[in-house]
Amino acid sequence: MKKTDVLVIGGSAAGFVTAATAKSNYPEKDVTIIRKEEIVMIPCGIPYVYGTSGSTDKNVLPDAGLNKLGVNIVIDEVVSVDKDSKKVKTKKGEEFEYDKLVFATGSTPAVPKWLKGTELENVFTIPKNKVYLDELMVKLKDCKKVVTVGAGFIGIEMSDELNKIGKEVTVVEMLPHILGLAFDEELAVEAEEILTSRGVKLVTGVGVKEILGDAKVKGVMLNNGDIIDADAVVLSMGYRPNVKLAEDTGVAINERGFIVADQFRRTNIEDIFAVGDCSEKRDFITGKLSGIMLASTACAEARVAGMNLYGLSSVKTFPGTIGIYSTAIGETAFGAAGLTEKQAENKGFEVVTGSFTGMDRHPGNFEDAHKQMVKLIVSKDSGIILGGEVIGGKTAGELINVIGFIIQNRMTIADLLVAQIGTQPMLTASPAAYPLIKAAEMAAKKLK
Repeated sequence: MKKTDVLVIGGSAAGFVTAATAKSNYPEKDVTIIRKEEIVMIPCGIPYVYGTSGSTDKNVLPDAGLNKLGVNIVIDEVVSVDKDSKKVKTKKGEEFEYDKLVFATGSTPAVPKWLKGTELENVFTIPKNKVYLDELMVKLKDCKKVVTVGAGFIGIEMSDELNKIGKEVTVVEMLPHILGLAFDEELAVEAEEILTSRGVKLVTGVGVKEILGDAKVKGVMLNNGDIIDADAVVLSMGYRPNVKLAEDTGVAINERGFIVADQFRRTNIEDIFAVGDCSEKRDFITGKLSGIMLASTACAEARVAGMNLYGLSSVKTFPGTIGIYSTAIGETAFGAAGLTEKQAENKGFEVVTGSFTGMDRHPGNFEDAHKQMVKLIVSKDSGIILGGEVIGGKTAGELINVIGFIIQNRMTIADLLVAQIGTQPMLTASPAAYPLIKAAEMAAKKLK
């Protein structure tokens, strides 16, 4: 029997950050991670191993930080948890006794039961598993035509990377536009134009009925009867939380299949916490249950859990999921935070929007200057910013993070109108035409 103070089950982003935060805040405590993977992948970098980086070895989440802090790493799998005796058993026959337990068991790719043909050879998903991803890389070498089912961020990034290495890629998306859950139509259309200009084919507004083939994939049949030839199919249809172990332990699971967790990430069982993709999400703005799974959200939850293990803080709480996304297609980056205009209206908010397009350098003729467009979604009754969207160069990723801070702090258009910013010609947009503030000005005119 091995004893530890804090036992974290799962070693991806959420588990990693929970363990690191726990050890940093409670250095006298013994902290242990039990994870199945010998080598952990950086989740957001997975699509890029097939083109840009070219290898999973260049996308590894290093253990050095945990080792330096003194966190124990055990490569094994927890098969049962006894909540009464506070003991777990592992697949290798080990037993661990804990004081605090954290479920960070993550998620696995969704494979719909209704979709025929998913068992065929060369039908793939995109898990966070290095062995699987390496095998996928080998198998894709002999495949020329690839169909990606699903046009969310991972599906689009994966498709663009496969296109870079010479594959004929077709993306099939049931929604009218790619990235349709994160962006309003005018931004999604621009993303489509850039992606198709790079050689990726798009089929939107129709779903996949069946994957065709005998033993191996030959194509996909769409709901409208059209058939697309394919040597391989990549399913990018979302992820499902891994909650079976927690459920078997007696931890409460909500109607959407996530572990119920409060603002401190505590479950219904004393001394058991849950963070990351496996744990419950509530929308920051509406308070309703959310299915958003993001590494950034997982890390925020992990920090909250790690800080509150041995004493609750009224200010170190998780306020709800905002949903902050960014991606790049070629040299153009796209970012979104909070609610889109359409989502806000559908949820019952009366909103105004403000948009402005400028340049991210000044003057705009610098070699790396890029068009920068900012759209803000604003509550009409309060002026509080509910969402934002950005198109620009590489700085768009950090700009959408700033908008995420703005949303989380419930800032208003008035706050932005008087905001002070630092600018430098080679690094930022002009202070006289700063797209974020100009977009606020456009929205302010509509609020008068």
